[in-house]
Amino acid sequence: MRRVFLAAAAFCSLAASGQAVFADDEQAAGDQAADDQAPYVDDRSDAAAVIRSLYSAINRHEFARAWAYYGDTKPAKDFDTFVKGYDGTDKVDVETGAISDEGAAGSIYYSVPVAIRATDKDGNEAVFAGCYTLRQVSAQIQAPPFRPIFIDKGALKPSKADFEEALPPSCGDGPPPPKKDTALEQVKKLFAADYGDQCDKQFLGEEPNIFSIKYKAKDAAASDPDKETRLFEFYCQAAAYNASSVYYMTDEVSGVRQLQFTEPEMDIRYENNDSDGKLLGMDIIGFRTTGWAANSEYDEDAKTLTTFNKWRGIGDASDKGIYLFRNGDFSLVQYDVDASYDGEENPQTVVDYNTAP
Repeated sequence: MRRVFLAAAAFCSLAASGQAVFADDEQAAGDQAADDQAPYVDDRSDAAAVIRSLYSAINRHEFARAWAYYGDTKPAKDFDTFVKGYDGTDKVDVETGAISDEGAAGSIYYSVPVAIRATDKDGNEAVFAGCYTLRQVSAQIQAPPFRPIFIDKGALKPSKADFEEALPPSCGDGPPPPKKDTALEQVKKLFAADYGDQCDKQFLGEEPNIFSIKYKAKDAAASDPDKETRLFEFYCQAAAYNASSVYYMTDEVSGVRQLQFTEPEMDIRYENNDSDGKLLGMDIIGFRTTGWAANSEYDEDAKTLTTFNKWRGIGDASDKGIYLFRNGDFSLVQYDVDASYDGEENPQTVVDYNTAP
């Protein structure tokens, strides 16, 4: 259930300026436990980052920092009133939408759709939605002290929608938001869930490489429209001589799924069981699949995805797979293995589905 807020006049004033609050007799500013849990974000690189920074400061009860994100027009009549407005607030979740901007007299004004969910210490929630206007004054015309992007004004009102549905599509006369790429969002969530704790941190959060593959179904008539499969490549790990990627695919029939690479399992024999010795022979004893693709590359013209795994840095021992897209999926068509650590690149093809038997 939603709590009773501050007196109506005070609430309208604060909500109109972008501040949503819960009323409580306890002071939230001293809640050190909440401070420790909320991440510290102080980023003025763009308008949405400023809004996230504002609510980071509020969640950590760093109200002087929150106050500083505003320009000359403050969200309350004075700082004490601003702090008092968050009595009893335990945390605030925030979502930002498609940003529009407009230049005027040496400044850029940004309109940011915002939805927030304020939770009090008893777990009661209230949802607010509206827009913030932020201003960036051209650095070339500023005199010291430099002023980064700041909040010019905000107007949030109570929303009856759930938090996930409350975000306004746009602000005022701003442009409509770009069409949401549902498949991309699903793929990014899957990747984060499946590999977020396995990939190098430098790659987490990066956008994937995206390829669109148009093709005719094998039973399609000439007049039937092309089908489309989208291929998403996420960089995951980078070692001394191998870089690994993870791929996902999506289409209208199968939805989103991770691409698995079929590999032969090899029995490799060396003289005296010494890999530095003479290679005596190798045989396929089975097949397996993996979600990892080493040093991979997708050729859009040939519709082939190639993996190349070096067994050591100079590349004289390695394995290489070639996977051809056909009938809506990738199939192994060739696999080469160079198992001799002899300082030379002399791979042998162990799987060949490019030619007839």
